[in-house]
Amino acid sequence: MANATVTPVTATISTTESGTTVINDGVIAKVAGIAAREVPGVHALGGGAARAFGAIRDAINTTDLGQGISVEVGEKQVAVDVTLVADYPVALQDVAERVRAAVTTAIQTLVGMDVTEVNITVNDVHIPSDDDTADTGSGIGARIQ
Repeated sequence: MANATVTPVTATISTTESGTTVINDGVIAKVAGIAAREVPGVHALGGGAARAFGAIRDAINTTDLGQGISVEVGEKQVAVDVTLVADYPVALQDVAERVRAAVTTAIQTLVGMDVTEVNITVNDVHIPSDDDTADTGSGIGARIQ
């Protein structure tokens, strides 16, 4: 699966006696993204380029809640890839397990689909002193403003 994007724009469809429900893959990615962001120790989602574009989107108030999430959706099952930046100093395996549990629970509860796997890629660690660098006029935060 590819990182940081929603793969095919197909939809999940279920039909009951009272009607049909269609849930687009982007909705599932957004549910997973919201769940992952709520886990303590997750600083941000997505790779470097995705976070840079995310900072621009945040500045114009159009946050992409599916950033850093890739989903593959079958008829009744979902596989999810999550790319994240962890806060320092957190136990990375603990954060990964909490994200995995949160994403699985959110998709099963809100979407009603089984989650076959949640793959976590920790691509960076956020050090609080990095914020001090952005405030002094260097770093990506200064370049975006």
